[in-house]
Amino acid sequence: MCRLSAAQADAEKTADRILDFDLSAELNHGIVVSNLAYAVASELGLEQESCYELAVAGMLHDIGKLKLTEYINGRERDPLLIEELKYVRMHSTLGYEELKDQGYSEFVLESILYHHENYDGTGYPDNLIGDQIPIGARILRVCDVFAALTSDRPYRTAFDVATVMELMIDEIKNFDMEVFLAFQRIIHNK
Repeated sequence: MCRLSAAQADAEKTADRILDFDLSAELNHGIVVSNLAYAVASELGLEQESCYELAVAGMLHDIGKLKLTEYINGRERDPLLIEELKYVRMHSTLGYEELKDQGYSEFVLESILYHHENYDGTGYPDNLIGDQIPIGARILRVCDVFAALTSDRPYRTAFDVATVMELMIDEIKNFDMEVFLAFQRIIHNK
């Protein structure tokens, strides 16, 4: 009887997990972020081209997670270990690296790279603070948090909009206030 080596078994297991990776939740999340980012950018009076580019960035903002499937797959119900969390936090940088030679504008690329920066400087990958964070990334940050909290996750059900707004207000230090107020106008006018 032929036995697989440990390395072959691990490779097969990883390949199975990659093949099982369901993109539908990520695609739906990207669509929500894209639509919200376009609306918030419009509400802020950004040029039409910038609004369009933010819609593109919204769809692509988590593309770096595809490089991390071996760390994410199968872990949706388990808390991530600190070491794994370090890798997951690399997704914005990995997305930037993946897209930088694909013809996207610097506006789109920087929006993706910095979409986890918090306005108070506590985000990643570079701990940028305030207006050091590109406006596109500040917009994606708000939209991404809202989209995540209003979606079902394997470990919890979606929060209702009122609860999400309360949670986001509790963490207002993470957001550019002007962007957050424009975002609120969009959400409350729906």
